[in-house]
Amino acid sequence: MRRVRAYVGLGANIGDASETLATGVRTLAVLPGVRLHAVSRLYVTRPVGVEDQPPFRNAVVALDVPAGPDRQTGAIALLVALKGLERAFGRQERERWGPRELDLDLLLFGRARLAIDRPPEGVSLDAGNADRLLDVPHPEAANRLFVLAPLGDIAARLVPPGWKETVATAAARRRRVEGDDAALPIAAWDADREAWQPIVAPEAPPARST
Repeated sequence: MRRVRAYVGLGANIGDASETLATGVRTLAVLPGVRLHAVSRLYVTRPVGVEDQPPFRNAVVALDVPAGPDRQTGAIALLVALKGLERAFGRQERERWGPRELDLDLLLFGRARLAIDRPPEGVSLDAGNADRLLDVPHPEAANRLFVLAPLGDIAARLVPPGWKETVATAAARRRRVEGDDAALPIAAWDADREAWQPIVAPEAPPARST
């Protein structure tokens, strides 16, 4: 089976968001024909757009997915699978940028640059979202630290189609705008346990005696 490398962003801020994202990673890994290639660290991030809501948990996974007979067909098939998982996890229709039980965004699909109509089962659950196109690369990814920080963990040197900078450079640019506390890593993926393991901050060096 011919496969293509796709990157998917995960986000949640309702209930136990960290566990939701862990379950989301495990579920993505067993989609038909999919191989889990890499998982970023787990980040706590500031809400964007609607600020009066709990902080988010965000991560990005790299998946090797069926390419399909063409890039459009392959990308749509993955999109439909992602939106089906959102509904299975209890995703509710809410305001744009509002709280999320689980958000799954198709960020990149190989080297494809796409702007194609979404089928009904692939339409976003954001209320009032008039955008019925699937745009790949994701049109907002380059200016969202909650995407760039985890994406940089697993694809720092990647220059996505249409970009003029690497993911790492874009993340550094956004950190200067949003601040270091806009996206903080709190856990790393343990592939053996298929779970997040908290990141332990290094101990401060002992003070020198005077």
